[in-house]
Amino acid sequence: MKKILGRKQTSDARWIEAINRIEELVPRDELDKAVATAIKTIKKAVKGKNVAYAWSGGKDSLVLSEICEAACVKACMFAHTQLEYPAFLKWCLEHKPEKCEIMDMGFDLDWLAKHPTMLFPKGRELNKWYQIVQRAAFTKYFFEHNLDMIIVGHRKADGNIVGPDGTIRKGSGEIRFSPLADWPHEMILAYIHYHNVELPPIYDWHNGYKCGTHPWPSRMYTETIENGWREVYAIDPSIVTEAAEKIDSARLFLESEVAK
Repeated sequence: MKKILGRKQTSDARWIEAINRIEELVPRDELDKAVATAIKTIKKAVKGKNVAYAWSGGKDSLVLSEICEAACVKACMFAHTQLEYPAFLKWCLEHKPEKCEIMDMGFDLDWLAKHPTMLFPKGRELNKWYQIVQRAAFTKYFFEHNLDMIIVGHRKADGNIVGPDGTIRKGSGEIRFSPLADWPHEMILAYIHYHNVELPPIYDWHNGYKCGTHPWPSRMYTETIENGWREVYAIDPSIVTEAAEKIDSARLFLESEVAK
């Protein structure tokens, strides 16, 4: 296998190049071996345990889903907020796995208006989004369903902490297992290519691969609040129009657009 992609933050142009060259970068037989190993690893890890996997609708979770299903792990969860891109949420609800439980974590415009630092944040504030949505959902589902383990699609190539042997054991008793921890981006793209996996619309939008799946207020790399609204407006103007009723910066952005 040949690697040409670095961290997830690599430009979308580089991702598209990798997609166009994927058969050169990852031969089918190499992918098949990696998939067989992942299935074997999951079966060994979950034997005799109550387990489920986390699904987000993103490329990693789409691959994880098919591999977990092949390993006979069927139960899964999908967490969302009230601040999703409508087209993305619609796609997820239409394409979710058969035994997927939907978890509405809340966080609406009223909440966002009261927490302005969570709008197009950077650094520590950006990390809070992962904590209050994805991580909180993992924990909630884990204990509500008395799981022994929850399987997640976290990979080292994205900068995720995955723990020894892909396993994180929390003091609370929660265990998260990342069977694809060592997969590079190219392997994920190869699976999508060879297995004809349909991707959500988010990857067709500006910085789709760079930003990945996310509630729209946590959109990364916007530099400024104004540019954040500009990027979201280009994706779906209705989001900004609705937000303008409760958030001043959205209203000011719309007023400046009208004045042009």
